Amino acid sequence: MTTQQVAPESRRETVPSRPEPARVAGGAGATGSTTLSGGQSGAGTPADSRGKTSIADVVVVKIAGIAAREIPGVYDMGGGLSRTIGAVRDRVPGGRPNVGRGVKVEVGERQTAIDLDLVVEYGVPITDVARDVRENVVSAVERITGLEVVEVNVTVNDVHLPEDDGEEAYGDSRVE
Repeated sequence: MTTQQVAPESRRETVPSRPEPARVAGGAGATGSTTLSGGQSGAGTPADSRGKTSIADVVVVKIAGIAAREIPGVYDMGGGLSRTIGAVRDRVPGGRPNVGRGVKVEVGERQTAIDLDLVVEYGVPITDVARDVRENVVSAVERITGLEVVEVNVTVNDVHLPEDDGEEAYGDSRVE
């Protein structure tokens, strides 16, 4: 196999705007060397600058959902219909709870914004719960993903009352 040397002047003209993956020498498509645009390549380049990391929205959704549920006073997440569907889904054998219920995110290259829909326990100070949820979500998302969290909007959709747990509170009728 022969390796073809390219003059530096012609290399600048043929470099694509996005670097192409390097070809493996001796592989089926190895016809020459691939030049990467901008900066160093190969063994002299630090490993952390070789490539790009993309984080999917669902990753941030799951991290934020778990972090929000860790806060005392958060009973559930999501709106009324979302919680109803989630309750049915949780009862299905083999079904898994949806940790992303009640979480909406926008993820950019370096930043993310998060919206949370919460149901809080009756009696807990809502402003304290919202503050604690924000702090925990920001901390978890930034620590795990490295993204900057620009905002966490908390909407409290409902308050869970102790008598909501059982149907016995509604079982007694006032009329016979």
